Amino acid sequence: MLSKTLLSAALVGFAFLSAAPTMAHDYKAGAMVIDHPWARPTLPNRPTAGYFGLDNTAGEADRLISASSPAFGRVELHRTTEKDGVMSMEAQDAVDIPAGGTLSLEPGGYHIMLFDAVEPLAEGDRVPMELVFEKAGSVTVELAVEKRGAAHGEADHSNHGGHSGNHGQDKATTN
Repeated sequence: MLSKTLLSAALVGFAFLSAAPTMAHDYKAGAMVIDHPWARPTLPNRPTAGYFGLDNTAGEADRLISASSPAFGRVELHRTTEKDGVMSMEAQDAVDIPAGGTLSLEPGGYHIMLFDAVEPLAEGDRVPMELVFEKAGSVTVELAVEKRGAAHGEADHSNHGGHSGNHGQDKATTN
């Protein structure tokens, strides 16, 4: 018979392993690691945005060249910039990730714009999205829908014509 200590350790280990897939929220495509994809709940007749970290563990640069989701009519790569105190947003053909570097898609920088939601997104939902990289290939991730004002940033993409809110800078770094 198993000792109480061994049985307790086995139960704790089992509980940890059972929870690991739901706690872990990162994905891999080749040498690209996609960390914690998330989006905000949708507001009526408004787009929302998707965010995540990218870690390129390869010795050569790569590019995020597209994103798509069956939950949205249109998905675009975007970048928010500031020039002379005026915020603007532009669609991007691709997003570069340096060799051995990271890039954060976050409020106020690079992000994924999600237009024409098939159904409203609510906090706690999970939404599939396919990311396609030039070298790392494609991967399907799940965006975790998190409430507005979550710790990820305070920018509000509900009125995408006139950006307002806390806009950070792009964070591309090389390790």
